[in-house]
Amino acid sequence: MDIQRNEYVERLFAKSWNGKVKIITGIRRSGKSFLLSHLYKQFLINKGVKNDCFVEIDLEDTANTKYRNPNTLYEYVMAKCANKRRKYYVFIDEIQLCTKVKAPGVDWSQVPEEDRELLYITFYDILNGLRKQPNIDVYVTGSNSKMLSSDIVTYFRDRGSEIKVYPLSFAEYYAYAGMDKRDALDRYLEFGGMPLAVLEPNEQEKRNYLAGLHKNVYMKDIVERHKLKDDVIIDALTDAVYSSIGSLSNPYKFANTITSVMAHKTTDKTIKGYLEYLEDAYLISHAERYDVKGKRYFENIKKYYAMDLGLRNARLNFRQQERSHLMENMIYNELIRRGYRVDVGVVEVERVVDGKRQQSQYEIDFIVNTGSEQLYIQSALNVDTKEKMEQETFSLRNIRDSFRKIVILDGNTHPWMNDEGVTFMGVIPFLLGIDKALI
Repeated sequence: MDIQRNEYVERLFAKSWNGKVKIITGIRRSGKSFLLSHLYKQFLINKGVKNDCFVEIDLEDTANTKYRNPNTLYEYVMAKCANKRRKYYVFIDEIQLCTKVKAPGVDWSQVPEEDRELLYITFYDILNGLRKQPNIDVYVTGSNSKMLSSDIVTYFRDRGSEIKVYPLSFAEYYAYAGMDKRDALDRYLEFGGMPLAVLEPNEQEKRNYLAGLHKNVYMKDIVERHKLKDDVIIDALTDAVYSSIGSLSNPYKFANTITSVMAHKTTDKTIKGYLEYLEDAYLISHAERYDVKGKRYFENIKKYYAMDLGLRNARLNFRQQERSHLMENMIYNELIRRGYRVDVGVVEVERVVDGKRQQSQYEIDFIVNTGSEQLYIQSALNVDTKEKMEQETFSLRNIRDSFRKIVILDGNTHPWMNDEGVTFMGVIPFLLGIDKALI
């Protein structure tokens, strides 16, 4: 039984033949290739597309190394799509492995140093060439955000459509798992949504797979790609970030932690760069801190979250599994997956303590920008006492605007609203999208 990813298939089909390159990005081993070459391909075949109308090439396969030359790749695809009376779907896996080559017939001595970069032929050039062919619809996958996501605007402008693929959502996991919702949630919080880990029935093998994947694929790739002299600092930083998910931090704080714990001196500048490496590899993501009343962002203060909880837990040997932190991370990932911009908030409240006025800051877990409005979300395990209810809703009740305020609780609680207009709902119905009108 295949794990279905119907939402992504429908999004790809909606963008077919739009004259743009469809760029599928996301963490390695999240199922991008399977989505494209199996699920989407089968969807198109079911709609009548002939099997010989697909041109597929995996640049990660050593047998295809020669096609990492953009000119060779272009010639290969054009030869396969030579019949102009037929329409072809071109699927290229791991396009970032395509190298750049010098343009032939150019006297480089006549070109100023600052302009020489423009004389290289890159995969951006050949993709733009392919997309102009009226009988070719181009799809590529890639696993490095800096090379793809952030460069789409620069190199493709309005000529590329990005589809971000994440590890399995809880809804996708639950549809496949065939177990009780609460049991499924417990396992999802522990092992995450990497497809091959989900498919593995043995728990110890799941752990081994996730630990090996993190060490031998992601971390090794970062060290090699960025030519790091060793992996000591990046390893320590990864552990520090994973250990502090949902906590406010910055490069300076991480640098101090690593220096004091490991006696291995580093700087906030180095840490800032390494954090970018981890984000480029899609291992982590961050949320900016926003002052609700002051309507401003705080510089250099962020919260970091793991892209997949199973990878995070495996890296930490499944030791640090505080449910409140894991649930907050899971909610953040789900909001990002749904396409929202997510910040973490703070609201300043003036209170009288011992007869003196004091200004205090209270955290709001998430400020979600939906496009037309924003809403505020708190993550809480429960509000089963009056004191807990007061604590979890205090910051929300001190926001002086009319936007919706929601507390997401552990479990399967059906949505309800209290007298102060705060909505409460269980994390399971939230993750399954049972009441889409709320979020």
